[in-house]
Amino acid sequence: MRAQQGGEAEEERSDRRRWRPLRRIDYPRRGRRGVRRWLPSWRQLLLTTGLGTAVLSGLAGWFYVTTHVPEDLNAFATQQNNVYYWADGTEMARIGETNRQEVPLGQVPESVRWAVLSAENETFYSDPGVSVSGIGRAVYEMATGGDTQGGSTITQQYVKNIYLNQRQDVSRKLSEMVIAVKLGRRMSKQDILAGYLNTSWFGRGSYGIERAAAAYYGKDVSQLDPSEGAFLAALLKGAGQYDPAVSPENHERAVERWSWILDRMVDGGRLSAAERARYTVFPEPRTPPKGAGLAGQIGYLVDLSRGFVESHSDITPAQFDLGGYQIRTTFEKAKVNALAAAVQEATKGLDPDNREADKLLKVGAASVALDGRIVALYGGPDYRKQGFNNANTSTVPMGSAFTPLVYAAGLDQGVQRRRDGGRTPVTPGTTYDGDNGVNVTTPEGPYWGRDGKIVKTANDGKRNWGRVSLRSAVEQSVNGPLMQLGMDVGLDKVQQTAAALGLLPESLGELVPAFGVGNSTPSAIRAADAYAAFGSGGSHTDPYSVSGVTRNGKPVDLRLPTAARALPAAVAADVDTALKGAVRGGSAQAVAGAGVGLAAKPGTTPDRTAGWTVGYNGQLSTAVTVFRADLTDMKLQSLEGVGGAAPDTPDSDLPGRIWTAFMKTAGQ
Repeated sequence: MRAQQGGEAEEERSDRRRWRPLRRIDYPRRGRRGVRRWLPSWRQLLLTTGLGTAVLSGLAGWFYVTTHVPEDLNAFATQQNNVYYWADGTEMARIGETNRQEVPLGQVPESVRWAVLSAENETFYSDPGVSVSGIGRAVYEMATGGDTQGGSTITQQYVKNIYLNQRQDVSRKLSEMVIAVKLGRRMSKQDILAGYLNTSWFGRGSYGIERAAAAYYGKDVSQLDPSEGAFLAALLKGAGQYDPAVSPENHERAVERWSWILDRMVDGGRLSAAERARYTVFPEPRTPPKGAGLAGQIGYLVDLSRGFVESHSDITPAQFDLGGYQIRTTFEKAKVNALAAAVQEATKGLDPDNREADKLLKVGAASVALDGRIVALYGGPDYRKQGFNNANTSTVPMGSAFTPLVYAAGLDQGVQRRRDGGRTPVTPGTTYDGDNGVNVTTPEGPYWGRDGKIVKTANDGKRNWGRVSLRSAVEQSVNGPLMQLGMDVGLDKVQQTAAALGLLPESLGELVPAFGVGNSTPSAIRAADAYAAFGSGGSHTDPYSVSGVTRNGKPVDLRLPTAARALPAAVAADVDTALKGAVRGGSAQAVAGAGVGLAAKPGTTPDRTAGWTVGYNGQLSTAVTVFRADLTDMKLQSLEGVGGAAPDTPDSDLPGRIWTAFMKTAGQ
């Protein structure tokens, strides 16, 4: 028995000796005091590092073995049309197909190839297909919430192209890296470069450099010179940001990157300095043609819908161009047609060939449901003739149609007439001096303009109204009291109210006295949406043009706007009362024939460069704007005499007639 007990004791001592390394890893450490008690020993560090390395190596090996290279590297090219539907589910437009044509690498000029490599991956022929430092940067940026782009070699970008998986997360990056390594062992560098050039998205629906050459320069890729090749290489960073036809900002970015790529080619010995000196003028690409099936208003509706989807989902422009999406819009066909008919009827008397005032006239209009759905739009006479959307412009001042927003801010936030005093409530019955030419004041005294003169109020027709209530000022469109109200509320406070009602920051004007009478430039869409809050008890929803998206029958996540409280219900009701009063016997009584329960406000500007009518019934809020401008520079011109009107005809007359005709039909 003792022998047995002795054997068991010896075995226990042996076990203790066997696990002594683990037994000695005590943490916090015994026998140590202060900070040293919490510092690991070298044995603990070695063991932890070794275990961590083993685990990571095992995971990396498992990930490498289980990650497979796709068998069909051209499977991504399978594409369907994108189909857009009206709000009732009937088909509106069918857009496609992918514009792609594969070419051998030998047909791509060497200078064009090096333009791409100089821009995207100078070490392509010497690197292993992955950039460890680039991957590290990309993973770090993803972990810290920074920019997720970049960090990829040509091989990795080719992998991303053939998978068309634009997800930016660690798992996708690791898969991309492993497949790139495997692909580099399976394919030659020349084949990888050829595949990359034939599968990359260059914008304008073009996949591959052959179709890009045709889309931007109307020529075969073999005919491109180094300068044109450098521009196409610039598009690889993001065609939506570098296609010059999209915006002036895009043009500036494109020129800058084009020049940088040519300089990089010189630095890398791929272009001589003498040849670089030949390319000092940006090779302007041709204007993109308008697609078939986009005639009339359809093109404007499709553009707006696509823009909404791309900004409110994870679908990239490249994925959109591959197609296969079904887009359910909020547009109602009957209302779109009714709005276009109203514009055509109201403008049929224009004679731009023989009347100077009728030249360059533009009409934009939008109708938004009280819950934010854009149900109708008028962007211009025909999308194929004018791609610019007049209803979505951000360069036309809203004028006096902005004053109800000032009124709302005053009722909601009160006024502060002394800098060291508190805020004082105002009501619809609060009176102001309604005479013309009254000094605009601040708590410190008169407001001095940049011209060295005191800024004064200016009423339409320079009319003097005497003391007038704020509600009457809105109803009768007396601008002076509302300009002063804006100053008393605080222009920053008015700005906050305008933003809460959906006006975009970039459209809000300079905070000077003119801010209160409409130096802001919201689109017709945003103006209609802001007024919708007055008719819905102060609840506001950002405007949206798409209610749902599917791909091959499967729903795609779409971030739709939600309602938010923009104004207290009582304030919205007071503004609503004033706008209804304007229709009953005030400045908007010309639109009274459009139905019952109407609330509206005309809008004009002191320099006569814009005319508006904005208002709503119980279902829809509609904004109509007219302006004259050459779309090449968007410089606004006077509306005086449009349609042969008398000089004293208000510039809100034409938009008022369009608004009335549409709302009369839409309300039925």
